[in-house]
Amino acid sequence: MTFSPAAADTLITFFRDTETTAEDYDIIFTGDLGSVGTDLLYELMSREDYDIRCRHSDCGMMIYDLEKQDVHAGGSGCGCSASVLATYVLPRLISGEYENILFLSTGALMSPSSILQGQNILGIAPVINIRSKNKKGEQMK
Repeated sequence: MTFSPAAADTLITFFRDTETTAEDYDIIFTGDLGSVGTDLLYELMSREDYDIRCRHSDCGMMIYDLEKQDVHAGGSGCGCSASVLATYVLPRLISGEYENILFLSTGALMSPSSILQGQNILGIAPVINIRSKNKKGEQMK
């Protein structure tokens, strides 16, 4: 299961609503799409004339070494997101390396009722825009 369609839909909607593009952000993170899911995300975004390759990093791909580890489809999107946010992203926001990022914690909306009824598991990709203070110490708008 890939959550790339949910991530693409969320990003496209966010960009349209905020009248921004990938270039307006230091970096855009997704939870754990893996290499296959990342390629699919890029394809889906390009169909709508958005190119995020210049700004995108996938948390799962940052954690795992595909050549040395047999991770198949990767790990938990929420687990990879939390790990990368706490150990990689927040220190860079505090240091000022990043000032404006988008963070999508891609994953599944698991509902016991839906599963018992044989319904599909929904892919979700909630997005948050995290901004730090700029280099002058002023809060960004």
